Amino acid sequence: MNKGIYIATLESDSGKSLVTLGLMRTLLGKTAKVGYFRPIINEDKKGGKDNHISTVLSYFDVDLSYEEAFAYTRNEVIQKRNTGKSGEIIDTIIQKYKRLEERFDFILVEGSDFSGEGSVFEFDVNVLIAKNLGLPAILVASGVNKTKEDLAGSLQLAYHSFVNKDVNVMALIANKISPDNLTIAKQILQEFLPDEVEVFAIPRIETLAHPTIKEIVEELDGKVLFGDEFLDNQTGSFGVGAMQLRNYITKLKQNSLVITPGDRADIILGALQANISSNYPRISGIILTGGLIPEEPILKLIDGLSQVVPIVSVEGGTFSVTNQVGSIKSNIYADSIPKIETSISTFEKYVSIDTLAERLISFKPKGITPRMFQYGLITKARQQKKRIVLPEGIDDRVLNATARLLAIDIVDITLLGDQEKIISKITTLGIEINIDKIEIIDPIKSEYFDDYAETFYELRKHKNVNMDIARDWMTDVSYYGTMMIYKGHADGMVSGAVHTTQHTIRPALQFIKTKPGVSVVSSIFFMCLEDRVSIFGDCAINPNPTAEELVEIAISSADSSKAFGIEPKIAMLSYSSGTSGKGADVDRVRQATEMIKKKRPDLKVEGPIQYDAAVDITVGKSKLPDSEVAGQASVLIFPDLNTGNNTYKAVQRETGALAIGPMLQGLNKPVNDLSRGCTVDDIFNTVIITAIQAQGI
Repeated sequence: MNKGIYIATLESDSGKSLVTLGLMRTLLGKTAKVGYFRPIINEDKKGGKDNHISTVLSYFDVDLSYEEAFAYTRNEVIQKRNTGKSGEIIDTIIQKYKRLEERFDFILVEGSDFSGEGSVFEFDVNVLIAKNLGLPAILVASGVNKTKEDLAGSLQLAYHSFVNKDVNVMALIANKISPDNLTIAKQILQEFLPDEVEVFAIPRIETLAHPTIKEIVEELDGKVLFGDEFLDNQTGSFGVGAMQLRNYITKLKQNSLVITPGDRADIILGALQANISSNYPRISGIILTGGLIPEEPILKLIDGLSQVVPIVSVEGGTFSVTNQVGSIKSNIYADSIPKIETSISTFEKYVSIDTLAERLISFKPKGITPRMFQYGLITKARQQKKRIVLPEGIDDRVLNATARLLAIDIVDITLLGDQEKIISKITTLGIEINIDKIEIIDPIKSEYFDDYAETFYELRKHKNVNMDIARDWMTDVSYYGTMMIYKGHADGMVSGAVHTTQHTIRPALQFIKTKPGVSVVSSIFFMCLEDRVSIFGDCAINPNPTAEELVEIAISSADSSKAFGIEPKIAMLSYSSGTSGKGADVDRVRQATEMIKKKRPDLKVEGPIQYDAAVDITVGKSKLPDSEVAGQASVLIFPDLNTGNNTYKAVQRETGALAIGPMLQGLNKPVNDLSRGCTVDDIFNTVIITAIQAQGI
């Protein structure tokens, strides 16, 4: 059984990190526990940790300490080779890898980077490590400054070097290719490869190639004068501001980095003004050279401005600083979330994930883990792109979640609110959003306002609604957003970061209404525990459901469970298990359980049952030994809102579980409610779930 894969490169700056991040996301969606290992790492110039390890462990929350994730630094390897201890190197690497193999279902092993002293022998070392670990390999090469013959020649040599050492090469990836040459790159590689070896070509992504202001500050040892909060700004082109301002501002491009002597107040102030002008592109930052600081009146003027990009003072001269900036290689750090998500999205777009993953993993995992579940959500959402309306378009959390959703390109977003205020807030927060990719609607100014008001009037006139009332309600973002869904201009809505549950749901109940055969709108949370995903319902809507309502809640929750890839095993919770308890509350649960068995004999259901008997196999078998559900319940139905709401919050807080939801069930079209204390992650996940619901699951 294959337990891992080795990612190897032929050179430095191949873009191997993109492949690593993409594969980690893929593997976490296919198997339960994925480990990460780097046999040999670089020494950080400032004594810090290896950037690759820090990024992967942090972003994917891998259960590994930093020290467990590598074997040697490059200098340690060189010293051992020079003292004739090469065998010890391999022995230690194998030992550390085998320890991880015992803990994880699959391990992604990333080879070295070919930078610094000792890079001349690194290729052979990577072949040797892959062979001794018994791992198949994926080879990555950069197409930057290479002809097609150069690229094919280097990869062909690398391929045969691995194969001749009995290392199975599963795929070759040509990275950083000109978008126009992707097909050519694949064709020239396929000419010398057997059919079973996969070939992929990934284009050069400019946003990954350019450094952030933070990287430039660290490389130049700069002093940040203004704009600390925007150090993650991505640079584009860069140029020296030496000519007169009227000529220089015409040279600015999107995300330009301005490099100018510190005494050029005209360039500094002109660039800042251009940054907030709608007639000029945004700049990413300003580098002041020569160790010169603007005079006090200029500093005071800048300090009073809003939306100030980073302004950084460095000691070097303009010419040398410009050359240094040009040579800085961009990296992906643990806090570079936009870069990480761009890398993953790019990998998934250009690499046939399912085909490759099937070859990498030769076993079928049992059950579904939180990582597999979250990966499945993104995969499902991508199958059919939907438009989701977010009525609270001015909220910081909503805007940050929107940026993340757009970065992975799985939904279309409509924000409701004043367009100028929303764009201003995006700029103030420094959020990287392409405004052209989102729809912003001010309900009052909308071309559909009168039509929506007329439609609402027709739908509610039997409730004494007149046109004036209808027009008033359509100025409300919740009503307007819900009407967008009703009219087919949006596929779903997520709200509640600012508004109450009642405010969010009321318009849906008034004219979206419930599905045929459904009389109860209910909710579920997807509780992502350490080793499984459970469904909790109803924890948000129905205070004291009757037996009949519990039946509907349970059946809706089971159907949702199945739609999201979780086998439904329903536990109807109460304060007693089986026939031991008496009383109105437990009788209600017992009655509901019997009704479910008659109405849906295809479902596995147990009740009444206590929580511990539902989820703990030992307790479950002792109390209900013949049950198909006890100890392994995946859908837990609470007898009332008081119990459900408190339980989900207790589990979430005490175990650190991720609670995704609430997801509303029973409506004709999806409308989902957030809590007013929601996080960016909550909004992100709820939008994805809403998009999946809109696919008609």
